[in-house]
Amino acid sequence: MEVPLTLQIAKLLISIGIVLGLSMVAERVSTRVAGLLSGYPLGTAIALFFIGLELSPEFAAESAVHTLAGFTSTLALGGGYLLCGRRNGVAGVLAGTAGGLLCWLAASAILAQIDFNRLSGTLTTLAAILAFTWLYRRVPDTRTTAKGRFSWWALAFRSGLAAAIIFVITGLAHVVPTAWAGILAAFPVTMYPFLVILHLTHGIAPAATVIKHYPAGLGSLLSYALCVSLTYTSLGLALGTLLGFVVATLWLLLWTRLQRWWQSRKVAKFNPN
Repeated sequence: MEVPLTLQIAKLLISIGIVLGLSMVAERVSTRVAGLLSGYPLGTAIALFFIGLELSPEFAAESAVHTLAGFTSTLALGGGYLLCGRRNGVAGVLAGTAGGLLCWLAASAILAQIDFNRLSGTLTTLAAILAFTWLYRRVPDTRTTAKGRFSWWALAFRSGLAAAIIFVITGLAHVVPTAWAGILAAFPVTMYPFLVILHLTHGIAPAATVIKHYPAGLGSLLSYALCVSLTYTSLGLALGTLLGFVVATLWLLLWTRLQRWWQSRKVAKFNPN
């Protein structure tokens, strides 16, 4: 199926805007917030939406079922990156990328062999979230320091990498089964370029902070994928996407409130007066 040029341009522009926005959050707000937002349905929403446009809403809805389990592969990518990319600079980025992609591919190959439904896919990723959250418990939080305006090379790099990933995912969706299309849609389209940028400009410490907090934001992604898997066929892509973002936002707000409550409880426990 030939994809219209307007859709290709739309994918390019949306991908650029989202990656740049995440980078600005990390530099101007905090890497912790950026890690949480990396789990917001940004790249996945783009991938599933354009898969639905280019193929069919039914194909995208079925793929979204496998996306639920595919987030486990994304967690594996983060873990592999953290293990292998411990050096600063280009060498660290290359090692982290190699380790992360190898872990992602291994996890994806296993997941693609399983016939997931909505419940089993969600439970698989929930178990992975708990496991990785525990594994990252000793990773320190590190803030970045603002470095002024973005350079042209950084803008071009972010734009090209984000667009390339989106184009690869949506292109492969035309030739792979729905299981692999769903797993590809779970690939960290926004988080991975963001990690590379952060690692190159600030070192591994703040990149590790983003990886540490990424599992906490996955509840929002799970909510989104579950919603669109139920609504794309019956309500269409536009309304299904809108409802997916509403559900994902409500989850993120609820999670943030729970975190604040937990932190205040810990403070009260250590400071009873």
